[in-house]
Amino acid sequence: MKRITNGDLVKKARSVAKPRKIKHGYAVGEVGCALVTEGGNVHLGVSIDTCSGMGFCAEHGAIASMLTHGENRIKRIVAVTKDGTALAPCGRCRELMHQVHEGNMDAEIIVGKGKAIKLRDLLPHPWDEGL
Repeated sequence: MKRITNGDLVKKARSVAKPRKIKHGYAVGEVGCALVTEGGNVHLGVSIDTCSGMGFCAEHGAIASMLTHGENRIKRIVAVTKDGTALAPCGRCRELMHQVHEGNMDAEIIVGKGKAIKLRDLLPHPWDEGL
């Protein structure tokens, strides 16, 4: 199995970050996401920005693809704009990663060129901690 580098993951995320407008001028694809699972599979997603909180982050799209394909362990994940700028996941995305599998606390989040951080460092206190 070919090892997927951080650079490969950024390129894949960037390949789907293609901003476009849909109905009423809502935005799709301003952010693209790629994640690689423990099994070595890559899943992609894009952001969907609509009114009334109906949209979701690119990470949610990639995680939904991963779950659809029967996986739930993230090895590495990155979300980028069309120019390749890496974005740290929002709190909702951090919590979703944890909720689909607590082992994802060890997932590497690419947050910049040559810089990655473990989810546990971005989400030191998950909402269900201590329950």
